[in-house]
Amino acid sequence: MSLSARSDYDAYVVLRNHDFRLFLAMRFFLTLGIQIQGTVVGWQIYEMTKDPLSLGLIGLTEAIPFMALILYGGHLADLYSRKKLIVYTLMGYLVGAGLLFLFTLQPGDFLHQYGTFPIYAVIFMTGIARAFSGPAVSSFMPELVEKSQYANAATWNSTFWQTAAVSGPALGGFIYAIAQKWLPHVFHSSKTASNFNYGTVVSYGVVVLLVIVSIACVLFITKKPIEHKITQETLQERLGAGLRFVFRNQIIMGALSLDMFAVFFGGAVALLPIFAEKILTVGSQDWGILQDGATRLGLLRAAPSVGAAVMGLVLAHRPPLYNTGKRLFGYVAGFGLCMILFALSENFYLSFLILIVSGALDAMSVVIRGTILQLMIPYEMRGRVSAVNSIFVGSSNEIGSFESGLAAKLLGLVPSVVFGGTMTLGVVGLMSRVLPQLRDFELAKYTVSEADENKQST
Repeated sequence: MSLSARSDYDAYVVLRNHDFRLFLAMRFFLTLGIQIQGTVVGWQIYEMTKDPLSLGLIGLTEAIPFMALILYGGHLADLYSRKKLIVYTLMGYLVGAGLLFLFTLQPGDFLHQYGTFPIYAVIFMTGIARAFSGPAVSSFMPELVEKSQYANAATWNSTFWQTAAVSGPALGGFIYAIAQKWLPHVFHSSKTASNFNYGTVVSYGVVVLLVIVSIACVLFITKKPIEHKITQETLQERLGAGLRFVFRNQIIMGALSLDMFAVFFGGAVALLPIFAEKILTVGSQDWGILQDGATRLGLLRAAPSVGAAVMGLVLAHRPPLYNTGKRLFGYVAGFGLCMILFALSENFYLSFLILIVSGALDAMSVVIRGTILQLMIPYEMRGRVSAVNSIFVGSSNEIGSFESGLAAKLLGLVPSVVFGGTMTLGVVGLMSRVLPQLRDFELAKYTVSEADENKQST
């Protein structure tokens, strides 16, 4: 039966699955912590350097180990227990968050002496953890639900992730601002006089607790017996098989490439601390909480995910089954246009609204791409293909951040973001012509039974 022809479609079927709920909780709390950490790290480094290129280097520092190890991480995810791999990598996140907490707790011993180097070192370590957690998490989800529920699971997975991404930056900015404003008056000590930053200390402490909770969620997921095919393939042969599968499929390859270039050129997240402090200021008559730059930064970083979370709920009930490919190109083009409008806006509230719209458009493309991958990837190859997907999509965020910082350094802040949005529109126009299979793709024509047969034959 076609996905579009099912009259008994249940939008909440996967939420009644105990293990899947724990999986969603794990991703929610982990993402919440990562978003808080990313917001505070960006603000902390900008306060220390006042340099846009330093913000771009945050992404590059994480992308280098991530890209170097991601394929091997996918290889391991196809050979060993994905649940155990997730637990081990979450421990890596926990160590990183703990180090940031300790560095900030004793700034005179670390940050005042070594500058931003200790922070970049932790970011590098986080990139290593991401290289192994990404494929394991992405390929673990299909083990928890029925094959007929993949599209529904992908939608809720994206929705919960986006909800955490909404809460994380805003919560990070709020925690930072409140702790920095009130705690110095509560704790009258010499730490206040030595530039002790209560905002970063409390924020990183919250991140540590959130990562611990995410580890607990994984541990309570019922252990699933996994049957791995016995193979004599070498590591090189197995990685090559995953790469060939992606590059020979125009639909998968096109969807990944489109998202990669859109994020690479169109993203402006790395530059938001500068927009929050220097361009999108508010008047004295506005809400007092918006007078703080960290709070404005948190709200701006949360805005795209506000739109994404709302759109995720819509897509859970109305999945994009018809004209899927054409919609995908349209959503990415709309995202690029939003970036241009954001760059030209000098009003905080208008910019906040534009970012909400950009997040809604991005969520539509994420759900489409995620559903395509879940339906078309064979089970025994999920880890490796997920690793390739992460190279295209995940690394483009970090490298895109570096590109944003470099472009801002060379062209100026506003022109660099306008340039990125314009390049995104150009990429959409070009790829819509050279990828006809993706342009004409429709999920409604791809039945669950056909997907199962494709997995078995592959």
